[in-house]
Amino acid sequence: MYPVLTHEALEKLLKLRFKEGFLSLRDLPLPNTFKDMQKATQRIIHAIQNKEKITIIGDYDVDGVISTTLMKLFFEEIKYPIEWVIPNRFKDGYGLSVNIVSQIKGTDLAITVDNGISSVYAAKLCKEEGIELIITDHHLLAPEIPEAYAIINQKQEECSFPYADVCGAQIAWYLIASLKNTLNIKINMISYMELVSIAIIADMMPLQHINRVMVQVGIKSLCVSTKPAIRAFLEHYQKKVLTSEDIAFFLAPLLNSAGRMKDASYAVDFLSSTDIYDANVRLERLIAFNSLRKTTEQTLTHQALLQVDSKDDVIIAVGQEWHEGVVGIVAARIAQICQKPSIVLSENSKGVLKGSGRSFGECDLFGIVNSCREHLDKFGGHQAAIGLTLQKEKLEWFKSQIQKKYRSKDYNQEISDSQIMGELLFSQINFELTALIKRYEPYGFGNPVPKFITNDVEILQIQSMGKEGEHLRFLLKQDNIVLQAVWFKSKAIFKVGQKIQLVYTVNENHFRGKITLQLMIDKII
Repeated sequence: MYPVLTHEALEKLLKLRFKEGFLSLRDLPLPNTFKDMQKATQRIIHAIQNKEKITIIGDYDVDGVISTTLMKLFFEEIKYPIEWVIPNRFKDGYGLSVNIVSQIKGTDLAITVDNGISSVYAAKLCKEEGIELIITDHHLLAPEIPEAYAIINQKQEECSFPYADVCGAQIAWYLIASLKNTLNIKINMISYMELVSIAIIADMMPLQHINRVMVQVGIKSLCVSTKPAIRAFLEHYQKKVLTSEDIAFFLAPLLNSAGRMKDASYAVDFLSSTDIYDANVRLERLIAFNSLRKTTEQTLTHQALLQVDSKDDVIIAVGQEWHEGVVGIVAARIAQICQKPSIVLSENSKGVLKGSGRSFGECDLFGIVNSCREHLDKFGGHQAAIGLTLQKEKLEWFKSQIQKKYRSKDYNQEISDSQIMGELLFSQINFELTALIKRYEPYGFGNPVPKFITNDVEILQIQSMGKEGEHLRFLLKQDNIVLQAVWFKSKAIFKVGQKIQLVYTVNENHFRGKITLQLMIDKII
């Protein structure tokens, strides 16, 4: 049972998400609250003054791409030549690795962004090669920490930076701010925050505390950005303004697709385009990568679903030479469709299985798979998402152990939607409600769009829409109040006059100068 909501009750619930209230840019902690920030800053300035060779080492996801781009743009702005490299997912693996060290020989100072905190062996190789290393990363620390000149990571015990949940691009932004202050140069840090806002959303940082204000300010700046890449994106998608949803569902997947399908350097090249023609050409390439990603993902999801055994508590699907760049997305799709934790593995020609897993409900997938860790070649991740590698001959044993381990945990099979804030009567749905909801934007991870449930709703009209009839449009009534609703990607069958229970969000539909209220259906029960 959910509480019946009034506007006042809803606002109280939304306020609970922001224990510090709404912060402003004045509330951003200073760069020197990071452990080793000053040490790293002084070492980089020394390298600049002595004309040393500096190489930036990024990562192939959006956070790593943005972090790399930020550093690249900064050094271009101060007119100091550097080199940068992003590992290829398929050839190099993740982050600072043996392969990457071999590519950066001759470097005097290497700076990692969004990676490096687990690169113990690669750090030793850097030292042997005479490469001084600065690590900037935001991920959890392993028991053994790499040897480096400086490590900037907010999760270090000795670090006084007050927020644990920040992404790699935010730390790169802080490093740039520290360099700016120490060099006493004029740089517009808001223009860098534009890109940081994209990374915060894409890396699913909670949209609270400083993350909220950095995203707010960043998005506002993005809407009037002079960066050719941003102008090209806005023009191509015919958007005058950009929202957090646009970033999450359009821009971030585009940037991610380069690393998933070929090489993330294409995304860095796009973001650092120098003119609109160059940006448009690079955007078309990313769009092609993303189209290929979608097609590949749909194909593999269909093939994986054919392997699903309804008796399994954890779905495990395996395919020959499945594209490694999309197995994580496929695992997430399977988990959502089957409402069970899912692991999707790709087998290569040498009988090695490599893949990803995504959790569902309250299941700690990391904890379950961790119990088999000694039999895996590689393993990492967190409660909701994992990556792993194992030998083919251990697959059947692995499947059996995972099912046993899941059952031993006695997880609650009841799937409740924690994002439903309460029961909302149609009489409470008006423009005052949407104005209230807007006050707590931007929405995303850690601050999800308010979702409601309404009982005893009558269907007055129903019709399909979309090129292939893949969406549904409704006219719904409760207590003589009639509202429009849409349900995307549903071909479910209902009858006029049918009474339903509805889970949905509320938005304003702007069409031909007219604004109407519209329910965005999440589920019909």
